[in-house]
Amino acid sequence: MTAPPPLRLLIVDDQPLIRRGLAMMLATEAGIEVVGQAGDGVEAIEMAAALQPDVVVMDLQMPRASGVVATREITRAQPGTKVVVLTTYDHDELVFEAISAGAGAYLLKDATEAEVLETVRAVHRGESHLSPAIARKVMDRFRALSQQLPAPEATAARPVDPLEEPLTEKEERVLELLSQGLSNKQIAAAVFLAEGTVKNYVSRIMEKLHARSRTELAVRAVGRRA
Repeated sequence: MTAPPPLRLLIVDDQPLIRRGLAMMLATEAGIEVVGQAGDGVEAIEMAAALQPDVVVMDLQMPRASGVVATREITRAQPGTKVVVLTTYDHDELVFEAISAGAGAYLLKDATEAEVLETVRAVHRGESHLSPAIARKVMDRFRALSQQLPAPEATAARPVDPLEEPLTEKEERVLELLSQGLSNKQIAAAVFLAEGTVKNYVSRIMEKLHARSRTELAVRAVGRRA
């Protein structure tokens, strides 16, 4: 059997020591090829377009263009490229801006090497990951937003976004499990479907809800329940 092609990785960080350290660490892992390193957001956008990496490990606070700007441009131009944010900053607005820009994962730089590696591979598989502290921020934000909304009339139904295509019962179930942080494999076991079928369901739900990443989709799921 022919071995699958290596996961092509681009490392983006304005601190050379961190950038090179990450590249050296990840390049030693089986099935991963570090195809480039960028020192700022503009360089990241240019290198992503030229190299077409599978995954970009992205810092946020950088010169010329921030990681949020770079993430938005890369995921817009190359939907197949996934972005893992790896930063020292956990400010609420940065978290939500990065997720809205299309980041598939958000890790802090105190993450272990194993966590970084597993997150890179998980995002490449089409999954998502938020560190526990970041996940709590996301949930807290939606709880706060839901409390600010005016209470609906007792008989009024939840307003439907005119751009939002209704989900089927099966899609609603898959979305609920996804929002709980389950992987495609775990969802497949829960709903008695093949893993590939679940992946197709997730893609269709993302399309219906206009989500650019699995993480954004999980966030939208929380918002739908609010």
